[in-house]
Amino acid sequence: MPRPLPRAGGAAAAARRMPRPFAVRMSPHAASGTFAARLLGWFDRHGRHDLPWQHPRTPYRVWLSEIMLQQTQVRTVIPYFERFVAAFPDVAALAAASTDALMAHWAGLGYYARARNLQAAARACVERHGGELPRDLDALVALPGIGRSTAGAILSQAWGERAPILDGNVKRVLTRFHGIAGWPGQPAVEKPLWALAAAHVAEVPDGRMPDYTQAQMDFGATQCTRARPACAPCPLQDDCAALRGGLVDALPTPRPGKPLPEREATALLLEDAAGAVLLQRRPPTGIWASLWTLPQADTDAAMRAWFEAGVDGDYDAAEELPVIVHTFSHYRLHLRPLRLRRVALRAAVRDNDGLRWVARGELGSLGLPAPIRTFLQG
Repeated sequence: MPRPLPRAGGAAAAARRMPRPFAVRMSPHAASGTFAARLLGWFDRHGRHDLPWQHPRTPYRVWLSEIMLQQTQVRTVIPYFERFVAAFPDVAALAAASTDALMAHWAGLGYYARARNLQAAARACVERHGGELPRDLDALVALPGIGRSTAGAILSQAWGERAPILDGNVKRVLTRFHGIAGWPGQPAVEKPLWALAAAHVAEVPDGRMPDYTQAQMDFGATQCTRARPACAPCPLQDDCAALRGGLVDALPTPRPGKPLPEREATALLLEDAAGAVLLQRRPPTGIWASLWTLPQADTDAAMRAWFEAGVDGDYDAAEELPVIVHTFSHYRLHLRPLRLRRVALRAAVRDNDGLRWVARGELGSLGLPAPIRTFLQG
């Protein structure tokens, strides 16, 4: 079970002696001084109030932003969000989108399973919920790609429901404020964090749940950051267990580390007489699922066999290009590209649903993995 961290006497004393450059002025809602009230007071002065998904703050827009923001920073998401909602303005439009259109608008954000789950959830909403997101925690969690925290963010921001969230930012704030040791990803730590998150939600004044949910995310992203948090002007400093104990840098407890596996693969950059590039669609599951990329194989022998089965050309004449190194969440890929010009597919192959020639000027219309797009544009 998680345990409160012990106080380090010297560090705690030093923390109590820290000068306070200024006192954060609270909004009228913060008179009680509760955790929630202090966060709302901070949000009123320092929070982000003009994010595109806040105006209007519809269930669809909130849901889309929450999925895009997973593992991705706000400044990166904003232009993708704006282009995405322009192309797919509602659940029905997203459900009806082609795979190529969907992936073209997602390409570059990474974690492509998010896009596939978005569309699968949109189609489930059309089939089961009249084309709308359901206003129910269990029904939301039953949709692909929506967990308890994402469901809470949708319910609280779109409908003002008293639903807690527990994303990475919130976990960091709560572990520091309450002095909870242990990696927050393990159930024995996560369960009490959910209980604390729910207890703080009960303190939120009526009508302020959308702001409180945004406040938690903003506070963790801009004030109680992973490195160099701004503790001196923090509205929670008087009651922060980590600050009192000199343990801000130690919390949250990091995930137990292990070496990242290294993998190698071979890819073919094949160009026809007109300079078009041969692209292959990835399988619907796995890395870069459903995206268009260069033909690829785990070994040179497998790549040679694929080439000789469907391409007219001399594999041994290929030009070896600089290795592409790309890090996924669970391994690092070293991709060795080989280039052959003026080749053609054999008559039995030709263009098909999984293989096509694409002019370089048309690459932007397809969903390509970011490292492959960068490579082809280089």
